Amino acid sequence: MSKPTNAKIPRREASPAEMTRAALVRAALKLFGRQGFDGTSTREIAAEARANIGSIAYHFGGKEGLRNAAADYIVDTIQTIAGQAIGNLQEPSDSETGDPEAARAQLFTALERMVAFIVARPEAGEIVQFVLRELSHPTAALDRIYDGVFEPTHRRLCLIWEQATGEPAESEATRLTVFTLIGQVVYFRIGREAVMRRMGWRAIGDAEATKIAAAVTDNLSAILARRHSTDRKDRRS
Repeated sequence: MSKPTNAKIPRREASPAEMTRAALVRAALKLFGRQGFDGTSTREIAAEARANIGSIAYHFGGKEGLRNAAADYIVDTIQTIAGQAIGNLQEPSDSETGDPEAARAQLFTALERMVAFIVARPEAGEIVQFVLRELSHPTAALDRIYDGVFEPTHRRLCLIWEQATGEPAESEATRLTVFTLIGQVVYFRIGREAVMRRMGWRAIGDAEATKIAAAVTDNLSAILARRHSTDRKDRRS
């Protein structure tokens, strides 16, 4: 009898063309976020990616196509991060039919994962810069990000909030509350320099991100406790 093997299936290595394409997307994400779309030339992007300038037209059809590809990269990245915390954005999650305690735990996990990525991961800075540019001057790239990440992630968190608190997912109050939960995390990225100066930190790494996550989740605990207290008063009256 032959013994079972534990050999892993080798992962396919990326082709030179795929590596060039990925390098161009990363370069565009960085430069568009830092300098803006109009302020960035294809020559600069090619130099940053160490690629031939003609490869931009070959892979993306031009600068506009490259911007859309950068937006798609953001969608794929955030969907992966969000999926780890709150489930596949395109399918029902267990929390939508589970118990309130499980839903509340999922909210805490979601915030902790947001902090770990948005605040602590260096590449998140380039993503946030790119998105802020798009929010200031919307293009088709923002449509891709909104449809692929913003709207489905926010809607999923609202559904989890409903399960955790009993408040309707699509009520104005719930939608605004979820925006505040997300917004406080994002501030620690866009206000990074101010935070470091005020806190006396030289950088924001894993240790600092842990402290930020504790503050953010404390805020969530306070909001949930307030909701619970209000519900109890309403039941007594």
